[in-house]
Amino acid sequence: MTVDYATRPVEPLAAIAPALPEPERGETVFDIRDLTARYGSNTAIRGVSMEIYRNLVTAVIGPSGCGKSTFIRCLNRMNDLIPGFAAEGEVLYHEVDLLGGNVDPVAVRRRIGMVFQRPNPFPKSIYDNIAFGLRVLGLKDSLDDRVEHALKRAALWDEVKHRLKASALSLSGGQQQRLCIARAIAVEPDVVLLDEPASSLDPIATSSIEDLMHELKRDYSFVIVTHNMQQAARVADMTAFFSLSQADENGHRSGILVEYDATQKMFTAPSDKRTEDYVTGRFG
Repeated sequence: MTVDYATRPVEPLAAIAPALPEPERGETVFDIRDLTARYGSNTAIRGVSMEIYRNLVTAVIGPSGCGKSTFIRCLNRMNDLIPGFAAEGEVLYHEVDLLGGNVDPVAVRRRIGMVFQRPNPFPKSIYDNIAFGLRVLGLKDSLDDRVEHALKRAALWDEVKHRLKASALSLSGGQQQRLCIARAIAVEPDVVLLDEPASSLDPIATSSIEDLMHELKRDYSFVIVTHNMQQAARVADMTAFFSLSQADENGHRSGILVEYDATQKMFTAPSDKRTEDYVTGRFG
């Protein structure tokens, strides 16, 4: 969708979708219970409990260092790759505890894809970036059709269909990020995690990513970390506000979930004064 930024009005934080009554939040994808995550002796997040719902965009907001990225990386076991990482509690995905010892992290990441803060296309062709995961999973039938479908879903096909053999690194930053989204959805995941996916993009590319989430949430559930309050207000159905705990006797602080609710309520009538102070810019 083309946006005329000269005429597009600036949206106030209150100009967002209506609050979602509890029954309309639908099926629970994740039921997170008392999740605590540590890197060695450092507790990154402590005691997080919340539910994430199917076919909604859930935003995770909060000041730097409060464990937002750690939290979403727990949802697909990405933190397992970091030496010294340990997690306690439960991350129930369709009632299966992803932290259980009998769970294959690779299978988890097949169902729960991730797009990172900076576009990270492989140093391969545009086509091979999309086809890579499909080939690894043995999904080689109708490969051309699968690649085309993923690029169309990511609103990138018309821009690249005549240069599929060109390097993915030749694309603009916004195109590269949409390519990474196409790569993530090519293997038909259930959930897509996005860790500040537009932080390095210009406003037009950012708008494209936001429009893409609105379009794709009919088929996928999204969890997005963002520092941009306006972005959270525009794209998210639900919003979780993380902050830092009071310092313990050793001066250590950890990330905690302060409040989680429908986005409109979070931005217009939050229940916790700390949430109100953050979304109105009084701190953070």
